Parts: sequence; C-alpha cells; structure tokens
Amino acid sequence: MKNVDLVIFDCDGVLVDSERITNTVFAEMLNELGLSLTLEDMFEQFVGHSMSYCLELSEKLLQRPVPNNFEKEFHERSAIAYQTSLQPVPGIVDLLQGLEIPYCVASNSTHQEMQVTLGITQLLNYFEGKRFSVADVARGKPYPDVYLYAAKQMSVVPNRCVVIEDTAIGVRAAVSAGMRVFGYAKLTPAHQLEEEGAISFTDMQRFIELLSNLSLS
Repeated sequence: MKNVDLVIFDCDGVLVDSERITNTVFAEMLNELGLSLTLEDMFEQFVGHSMSYCLELSEKLLQRPVPNNFEKEFHERSAIAYQTSLQPVPGIVDLLQGLEIPYCVASNSTHQEMQVTLGITQLLNYFEGKRFSVADVARGKPYPDVYLYAAKQMSVVPNRCVVIEDTAIGVRAAVSAGMRVFGYAKLTPAHQLEEEGAISFTDMQRFIELLSNLSLS
C-alpha cells in the first residue's frame, strides 16, 4: 500500500448499518405530516446529505416548516430503533483489525450522532481522536470540506488518501477533495457510485486486497 497513507471511512452505511434504519424513521415522520415517501424515495433524495439539508428539503416538499421538535423527535426515535437493530457493517471489524495504515472517519453526522452509533456497535474505540464531523467545517457533503479537514488533521495530503463511501453524494465530496474513492455498493446501486468516480465493491472483507491492487497501479 505504498501510495496510500490514510484510509478515511464514512460512518453511516460504511461503519454502521444505519442508513436503512434512519431513513425508515425519517420517512415515517414525514408521512405522518402528510407526505407519501417510500424508503426508495429517501435513498434517492435524502441519503448522504446533512441534517440541515434534509430539513430544508422536507420543508420544501411539505411547503411549510416542519414542527419545532421534528429533529429532536427524529433523533429520539432513531436512538430507540438503534438499540434494537443497529449493527456494524458486515466485515468492518475484521477490516479495521487488519488495516496496517492509519485511518479515520469523516461524516456528515454530528459528533454526538457518531458517539451514539459507534458506541452501540462497539466501534468507538477504533476511532478515538480521529472522528471528524460536518460540525467541524463550513459545508457538508457533497462539498469536500470534511474530507480535506480530516486529511489535514491527520497530516496527510489529499492525493494520498483513500475514502470508502456508500452514497453518490459522499463519493462526489471525496473526488472533489482530490482523493481516490471506493464505493460500498450495498444499498446504493454500483453504477451511481461509479458515475461519480468511485471503484465499487460489495464485500468489506475484500477491501484490503482492492487497496493493495490500487496502490500498485
């Protein structure tokens, strides 16, 4: 892996299998307000974006503000669902234990959200001192800010970073940062990730092999 100095993981959908849970909750809450959104709609329009963007989009679709307690209730309902359903992404623990180069996480989630999801899935200790959030930067994904910030904090230049993303929005952010990107195509179709510039894959246990092949190119 001679040409790679840092692996940057997205959080939701890459480290923790949370995307289906949170988007089901979000869709249920919007439908309670009068919309008719499916889980597929959520993945098409909301996944990968920051909470602020999702709230703005929700108000645009509703043509009125969401209730004042909407975000708080969303986090509360998601937390309940996490306690019974949230799991690490299959193969991620073996990957983290086998990775021989530095790594970190850079997410559109807040620090508090990552604390919860990584804590429940017992991944928190793997990322002590190397968790970077949309709250640390001016703009969330699809802008490259959080990836550039993570690289700077880890003292690695962008073109020697590799990112693992699971959404087209996230891939676009990492490519804009000048980083090479692998797209974990479990929920997002591979072609959508590839169209944004990612190398798609579906098995975390194969990532180190894929990374080794990349670094030799």
